[in-house]
Amino acid sequence: MAETQVLIVGAGPVGLTLALDLGQRGVRCILIERNETSIQLPKMERCNARTMEIYRRLGIAEKVRDAGLPRSAPMDVFLATSMAGPPLARLPCPSVDEAKAEIAAHNDGRPLEPYQLISQYTLEPLLRSIVETLPNVKVRFGCELASFTQDGDSVTAHVRTSNGPEEAIRTAYLVGCDGGSSTVRKQLGIQLQGDGNIRKLRQALFHCPELYERIPMGKGRHYHIAEGPIFPFIILQDSTRHWTLHAAASSDGEMAEIFKKSLGMPVEFEMLSVNEWTQHLLCAERYAEGRVFIAGDAAHLVIPTGGLGMNTGVGDAIDLSWKLAAALAGWGGPQLLASYEKERRPIGLRNVKASRAAMSGRLSWRAAYHPDIRKNTAEGAAIRAEMASRFDVEQRKVTEILGIEAGYRYSGSPIVWCEQGDGPDPDNPQYIPTTWPGARLPHVWLDHPVIKNNPVAEQNPATTYDRTALHDHLGSGYTLLRLGGTRAETRNLEQSLRATGAPLEVLDIAGESAREIYGYDLLLMRPDLHIVWRGNQVPHDAEALAVVATGRIAASDSAANRKASG
Repeated sequence: MAETQVLIVGAGPVGLTLALDLGQRGVRCILIERNETSIQLPKMERCNARTMEIYRRLGIAEKVRDAGLPRSAPMDVFLATSMAGPPLARLPCPSVDEAKAEIAAHNDGRPLEPYQLISQYTLEPLLRSIVETLPNVKVRFGCELASFTQDGDSVTAHVRTSNGPEEAIRTAYLVGCDGGSSTVRKQLGIQLQGDGNIRKLRQALFHCPELYERIPMGKGRHYHIAEGPIFPFIILQDSTRHWTLHAAASSDGEMAEIFKKSLGMPVEFEMLSVNEWTQHLLCAERYAEGRVFIAGDAAHLVIPTGGLGMNTGVGDAIDLSWKLAAALAGWGGPQLLASYEKERRPIGLRNVKASRAAMSGRLSWRAAYHPDIRKNTAEGAAIRAEMASRFDVEQRKVTEILGIEAGYRYSGSPIVWCEQGDGPDPDNPQYIPTTWPGARLPHVWLDHPVIKNNPVAEQNPATTYDRTALHDHLGSGYTLLRLGGTRAETRNLEQSLRATGAPLEVLDIAGESAREIYGYDLLLMRPDLHIVWRGNQVPHDAEALAVVATGRIAASDSAANRKASG
């Protein structure tokens, strides 16, 4: 019987990201995928800002960008009566180069990385090639989970391959990243809640190498065609030679005709594939049972509008990974793994809600359509103006939701220190930097020394003087940030955390830029860059903070946690 520490079922972007982070943390993993090869279809086509920050932490962000849409390519979104006509509306979106320049020019807490357009059929093989270099991760394609059992100590999974007998794998933990029809979720008896089977659409992939350079209205990534009731939606893929079309066609063959009509000009193309898919807005009632967890589409299904599907799943993977590693290393308390569902399920529900809002926005501007939209009359002009006006407002619910992508916060988490008050609006589509406990640490550029106190060799701290991103100085464990030259005494907290066995680094950040944005002298960071606690003085009972942070006691159960934290 094969043995491992974590068995991951499903080698899509979520399973591969989980395997990559676990592998870099030294955890032994087996990743199985029932298909013989990586996906050949586009499906998702954009890594959002938070996902790219995560990939930066994993050391692969530039590899993802090199494989994706060129950095100089515009990301604009258009509404038009055809690809050959003038736009009715245009939402300008910066290229990656332009977005990076804006980030570099400001120091206001905005996310460190912009989005990246990359097709799933490009991203998956890239992630797989990186994961397969990790000596402690085994990747097995053509290997399907049949069933599993679990007890208090382990999970035994039965898998079958296309060319061999069924075999057993014994693992400490099992994670189902196996999609909307998840075998893992179904065997656990976990139900999906929400709105299912909303609408059926078809997606077709086209090879059309001349189109990108010939579009009169300009280069972009999304082209909405004002042709009701089908409303063709054409999406640029990362090669700039491939395009996808989403439409409510009655047959596969009709997709080619819809694409041809939407182009509105003679351009050679080849239809490579057509697949039917169904819109859902669903979230699992539970994310875990015992030693078995679900993540990604196995846990939540959203409409692609807003791009929250795969990106939410990557967030699941990064939340779960360090907690599994902590449990296996022995320093993670029982609340640590229990916090996965308590943190990520509310985010799943929130993103289902945001996806519904994005869908409603799209339906709103489409409702302004009238068949006379192309007529060169006063009535036709009024229809075009009304649709364009609505598009300019409502389509932003799809494209301008950075607060949903990167501003989420783990409210009520058992491993986040309680703070009085309601905190920032969790549903704000605009990103507002915050250090409220549970939030992701805002990005800050540093132009003053960073002093890293090494617990093993504290007499020889390392110092960096470059203008760098604070995120890049944070290690894979906990980090205590000491800001603005504070002289606050923190040794009792440092000792309490290290006594649990948890990895801890202490960074002294000189200068005022980080202190001004963060608003406090001290911040305790988790391995996933979410904030455990903030204050100007360490709480009187530093040990209570340490045991909450490492999951030994739930935050709500700590009497000391209910006191003012100073």
